[in-house]
Amino acid sequence: MPCLTRLVFLALIASRSIIVDAVSTNVDDAGARIADRVHLERHARGWTLADLAVRSGVSRATISKIERCQASPTATVLVRLAGAFELTLAGLIARAESDAEPLVRAADQPVWRDPASGYLRRQIFERADHPVELARIELPAGARVGFPSASYARVRQVVWVLEGKLVIKDAGARHVLATGDSLGFGSPVDTIFANETVETCIYLVIIARS
Repeated sequence: MPCLTRLVFLALIASRSIIVDAVSTNVDDAGARIADRVHLERHARGWTLADLAVRSGVSRATISKIERCQASPTATVLVRLAGAFELTLAGLIARAESDAEPLVRAADQPVWRDPASGYLRRQIFERADHPVELARIELPAGARVGFPSASYARVRQVVWVLEGKLVIKDAGARHVLATGDSLGFGSPVDTIFANETVETCIYLVIIARS
């Protein structure tokens, strides 16, 4: 390989590695900020680890590991912790990032990945003084994520599928949503989101606080 061509080739590989590392670091940093936020929210309420464990249904040992960044919380665990703080998952993630501004640039939208399922959540918009939240989800092929009914307390939400096919199971019902389909949620029930295909499913979650 000519010297110049080889240098260009190596530069391309290096630039790709930097991009991959940047995305990985962004997700890792988000996890650390969430851990700090869980700790702050608990202390702000004067709760012990045992208090939060009782209120959330998450074990004391797991909460301790999360706060010390020794374990990455799954989406289900984060939802339970957020519910104990009377926050939505979006609200907890947004607080972990910073105080939200009216204009949210794409580069500043918090991104978090569920270590258990690979579920990737981009928080497009969330503000404490605004009743609507918006998140973009990428659910990998074969993945499924469960959310307890507590995560839907005092909120209503709509799911809109942008790409692929999504299966939502709630209260014994099975809803199959294709690209362009939407589903509105009513009274809080335990819910499962599943991608039973071999392609990534992308959908929006629109939440309105009641």
